[in-house]
Amino acid sequence: MKENRLRTLYEKDGTKKVLASLLSILIGLIVGSIIVAIVGFSKPGMGGKSVWDGIRLIFAGLFSTGRDASGILTWGFNPTSFGNMLFRATPLVMTGLSVAVAFKTGLFNIGAPGQYLMGTMVTLMLALGIPSDAVHPVIIWFIAFFGGMLAGALWGAIPGLVKAYLNINEVLACIMTNWIAANIVTWMFDISNFKNVTEGTKTGYIYKTTFNDVATSKLGLDHLFPGSQVNGGIIVAIIIAIIVFIIMNKTTLGYELKACGSNRHCARYAGIKDKRNIVLSMAISGALAAAGGSLYYLSGNTEFYWSTYQALPAEGFNGIAVALLATNNPIAVIFTAIFMSMLDIAGLQLTNLTAYNEYITDVVIAAIVYLSAFSLVIRMLLDGRKKRKASADVSTPGEDKKADDEPAEPEPEPPEPDDNEKGGEQT
Repeated sequence: MKENRLRTLYEKDGTKKVLASLLSILIGLIVGSIIVAIVGFSKPGMGGKSVWDGIRLIFAGLFSTGRDASGILTWGFNPTSFGNMLFRATPLVMTGLSVAVAFKTGLFNIGAPGQYLMGTMVTLMLALGIPSDAVHPVIIWFIAFFGGMLAGALWGAIPGLVKAYLNINEVLACIMTNWIAANIVTWMFDISNFKNVTEGTKTGYIYKTTFNDVATSKLGLDHLFPGSQVNGGIIVAIIIAIIVFIIMNKTTLGYELKACGSNRHCARYAGIKDKRNIVLSMAISGALAAAGGSLYYLSGNTEFYWSTYQALPAEGFNGIAVALLATNNPIAVIFTAIFMSMLDIAGLQLTNLTAYNEYITDVVIAAIVYLSAFSLVIRMLLDGRKKRKASADVSTPGEDKKADDEPAEPEPEPPEPDDNEKGGEQT
């Protein structure tokens, strides 16, 4: 009985998705450990002790509390690392939701970096431009947050429009809008009065929102995680993830969006406005990505560096990894985003406590992303094989044997001729 329950649980699609994601994470960590071993044993002056320390930090860097007087790694609850992990996870939750919603509707939103930038720009301009002595800082916070989301929604709707009405691939449109956004943001801040010129030569930085007394409330999290950058933004991100889950799974809108993603032409035949839903899906994705930038910079912890973009924000692209690992489930996005930020903390611990470079964790993330993509392909192949087998097995062997054992039905007798036919024969 117990074995049957376990087998039934294993056969569920959700269980296979979770196991595939966990296996991807495990293999990614093992790949990182192998790289640590190769670097440690090949570099003079490191050796086995450094390799052992590096491997432990990759798997449990979040729990490292530093080194003692004798140079041995110490372990325990590190509130600063935990709080910083939650702070870093906040934008990843939002960009992961952005990519996941687009995936659910059959679209690939690679434009999250540009939407993230546009939301950041509008949020900072509103948060710093509205005087806090005339408007309460809490009201300014809400105006800046929703203003940033609106900017991201409008920017995300552009690839949706060209996809719906011109049938231009959304990936190409998103790549173009990413770099257009980067240059617009650079130009707008260049001509603005928000550049930080009061602290030395910080001309390439924008003021923190605390310059205008606008910052996300800590909501008591600073007492749980003292010394960290955590604030209420992570709670806002979790609430939004729950709302997205409800919309996508419990509402007519979510059903229509997913129907368009499954088959746009069938959805149109069923009376669903496919073009409208494609644009709406990309607009929602853009708003979510922009909310990530808004929450990150409204925290008041960090300054925005805008001068001459050479690369797009990593949070936008990391959202793809978060969504893949979460198999596009909005609730699972929360946990995968936290895991990705945990790897970031582990990378910092590697840099601070060993001779290794923090970019080793980027290799781990890359391996996890590739394995997540492969796990999706494997599940698709397994499902296709099951369907083919089910269609091929028209009858079971037991049924064939039963059919052979049963006596054959007697053939029907030919019908007797009618009167006319009899009369003809007599004649």
